[in-house]
Amino acid sequence: MPESDAPFSLDPAPKVITFDCYGTLVQWYEVLEREIGRVLAAHGASPALAPAILDSFSAQGRRLTAERPHRLYKTILREGFAAAFAEHGLAPRADEIERVAASPATMGPHPEVPAALERLRECYRLAIFTNSDDDLIAPTVARIGVPFDFVVTAEQAGAYKPSPQLFAFGYRRMGVRPDETVHVAMGMYWDMKARHELGLRGIWVNRRGEDGNPDWRPYAEVKNLEEAADLLLPP
Repeated sequence: MPESDAPFSLDPAPKVITFDCYGTLVQWYEVLEREIGRVLAAHGASPALAPAILDSFSAQGRRLTAERPHRLYKTILREGFAAAFAEHGLAPRADEIERVAASPATMGPHPEVPAALERLRECYRLAIFTNSDDDLIAPTVARIGVPFDFVVTAEQAGAYKPSPQLFAFGYRRMGVRPDETVHVAMGMYWDMKARHELGLRGIWVNRRGEDGNPDWRPYAEVKNLEEAADLLLPP
């Protein structure tokens, strides 16, 4: 495991473990690249372009989620994917964009996630902090199959990560201090940036073998949620 700037510590003991959902717990890249690939094939483009379309959406998402007034994530998804396809010279039909934008509601967990969460529930309360809407995230949380004590959404907070507003809203709702939590996430920009700026303990779930950002350390780095649970549970 790569070294961080400071050893990961469970002192003080956390009361709540907070998780990003998309990518961290459920199969964001896998589902979206499949759905994007179907659109590309229907328009005579190579499905191999799907990762580039998703990268373009991520950039559009950073712009759109920062704009005010706050808009629902369903709107961000539709506008962001339309713009992402357009960047690559493609203009899918409205129903094709809608199918891609609706696909987060169909995402299931990574294989190791339910068992790891069940282990963690024995010691901690569990929460999701997500850049999503209440109705969009509900079926995804249900597919994970493990109860969460709190599901905090951008819709509730009126702001998207990496804004500290979502985190502050979540801590107020849960009735805990930030130093009574550990944040576990795959998103470097969306989550590790915010966590670093707020001074929170964090675990980066590096599922895709990416390079982290040294400016946003310290954080522990793991490959999956099973390894995160190993760090969080007493030996």
